[in-house]
Amino acid sequence: MLEKIYIKNYILIEELELEPSKGLNIITGETGAGKSILISAIDVAFGAKIGKEVIGRYDDKAVIELTLLNTKHDINALFEKYGIDNNGNEIILTREISQNVSRSKINGCMINQEFLKIFREMFLDIHSQHQTYSLLQPKYHIELLDSYIKSATLNEYKGKYKVYKELCAELSAAQNSSQKTEDQIEFLKFQINEIQSANIIAINEDNDLSNELAVLENSEKLKELTGSSYWTIYGDDSSITGALYEVKSLLSKAAGLDTSLASSEEEFADIIDRLKTLSSTLRDYSSSMENNSARIDEIQERLFILDKLKHKYGGTLEKVIQTGNELQTELDSIEFSTQNIELLQTKINFHKEELTRLAGMISSERKKQSEILSALIVEKLEKLELPKVRFEIGIEQTELSQNGYDKVEFLISTNVSEALKPIAKVASGGEISRIMLAIKSIFAQADSVDTIIFDEIDTGISGKTSQAVADEVKELAKYMQIIMITHQAIIASKADKHLYVKKTQGEQTSVRIYNLEGENRLKGLAELASGNITDESLNFAKNLIVQ
Repeated sequence: MLEKIYIKNYILIEELELEPSKGLNIITGETGAGKSILISAIDVAFGAKIGKEVIGRYDDKAVIELTLLNTKHDINALFEKYGIDNNGNEIILTREISQNVSRSKINGCMINQEFLKIFREMFLDIHSQHQTYSLLQPKYHIELLDSYIKSATLNEYKGKYKVYKELCAELSAAQNSSQKTEDQIEFLKFQINEIQSANIIAINEDNDLSNELAVLENSEKLKELTGSSYWTIYGDDSSITGALYEVKSLLSKAAGLDTSLASSEEEFADIIDRLKTLSSTLRDYSSSMENNSARIDEIQERLFILDKLKHKYGGTLEKVIQTGNELQTELDSIEFSTQNIELLQTKINFHKEELTRLAGMISSERKKQSEILSALIVEKLEKLELPKVRFEIGIEQTELSQNGYDKVEFLISTNVSEALKPIAKVASGGEISRIMLAIKSIFAQADSVDTIIFDEIDTGISGKTSQAVADEVKELAKYMQIIMITHQAIIASKADKHLYVKKTQGEQTSVRIYNLEGENRLKGLAELASGNITDESLNFAKNLIVQ
């Protein structure tokens, strides 16, 4: 349950802190006072989508922090899976909204929407007018029925249905591949053969060959240049080496006179040796240079082949190799698909038979439980001043889907003379609110949800019906925490905690929330009942509380 609510800089709320009661928490206030802002903040903390426009004028970010007391749920495995610190029964849920980012945390650990969805289903259920409209739509009826049943068979079915759909998608892809024409397949094989027959050695083979070709085409010039370099360095008596030997001789004599020059002599001798080695290399290189026209032709032919492949398949040899691999994969897929279609079809038929069997079991379970649920809803609705009501859950067989093969629709008749019809065609606004309250009451107890919020579900009711709704909500509050916005004094009188929302209009508009107790609560109920605080309305409020 919600133990504490802290809101800062959210829409018109500058800052507030509330400690809701364990039982029934009623929120009242004038129309337009901002009662739904509190509900909105709780909704946002639990992951509802919102824009940066909710940031108030008091700071550069909005903060909503909820302290929850967990006494019903084993959350150890869930928290461990998502790497969240478990601090015992107390859980701190925080959402911060700035201009650039929105962050959600539990116990200081960052969380994602996937986690919040699971967490919300355990701790919170909000019923608003939007959800009332959802009740009118048959597509939600099967979800409501299944949430009551909690069928293990349905969970098994959904897992197998997912596999079934994946197999169907795989079959469709295989069939599309197998429908390629023979000409397309032959062209694919031609492309693969063209790339593979080139026997590309490496992704830089073309660069290596271009470098080798440049050398071969300039072999005569290279032979001349390196040969001349050799003769200049070491070739005859007038060469550089001869002059250097004369210098070495002079250094040798100088070192004999001054031993400090010995290292210079050795260093110079090393230079001569390295120059001799270099000259030998140049001589060998010059001798090896020949005009190899056959190799030139071979390289040019090879480069022509590689350039052709690059032009057709990607611009570089790396791209050519990659394209070849992709084409081969495509061909393998076609050949595999052709062989695999029959196997896939066999698997699909098997899964469909199994799904049909499970769907039958689920349907039987739904029909049995729908009778029980319908009776419970009728019982609740009779208490809510719909004495002649009939309610049934219609179930018809259709094609297999992720929910089985049932089509589910809620049917109701609020008058003895009328036949059962879809809710959308029969129920009025006030009746819809009571139907939703009845369903929520039944489901909430079955779900063991911690907190349920009703946002103005008393629309369209008054008098005796209001009393019935008040009694039902009060009864429900024995099992869970209720937070409810209401305009009905009779309902508000049942509160364990009465919160009053007031909008102030000064230089700036702001919203404040007050906890009404004692005399202030009597005045709040009196004003809610008659619009004014009079002796008569105060007496009426006192009588409501006594009840």
